[in-house]
Amino acid sequence: MPEIVQRTMVRAPLAEVFDVSLDLDVERVAGKRFKVRAVEGAGRTSGRIGLHEEVRWRLRLWGFPVTHTSRIVELDRPHRFVDEMSSGAFARFRHEHSYEPEGPQMTIMTDRMAWRSPWGLLGRVADVLFVRRTLHQLLADRNSEIVRRFS
Repeated sequence: MPEIVQRTMVRAPLAEVFDVSLDLDVERVAGKRFKVRAVEGAGRTSGRIGLHEEVRWRLRLWGFPVTHTSRIVELDRPHRFVDEMSSGAFARFRHEHSYEPEGPQMTIMTDRMAWRSPWGLLGRVADVLFVRRTLHQLLADRNSEIVRRFS
């Protein structure tokens, strides 16, 4: 499966960064480029998401409306949580979020995003041409918003 790993330094305490990362409003604000919004139908639409809760996202990718429903499948506050796609455009999608303290006022966020596109060879070609780049942009926008909230 293709994978993106991104590390981001945040000038804030570990627990605060972790909690902000679970706030669905971060995704909404960070996702303006792709018109990301949480919609009714799967669970939470705002606030801090918790273990076994779902959120249904509607966004625009490559000119098409896309719906992606994620469930928090692991949560170990303030060190790690994992969300997996329960329905959406991918054959499989998993996003691991890890947090490590780097002193009392600095946190290292590590995102590991892995996916499998549908449609076999055509999906693998799409991964190379645009899926990886788009997912990297979504992740970078999200992490920039988290950093911005503490600056």
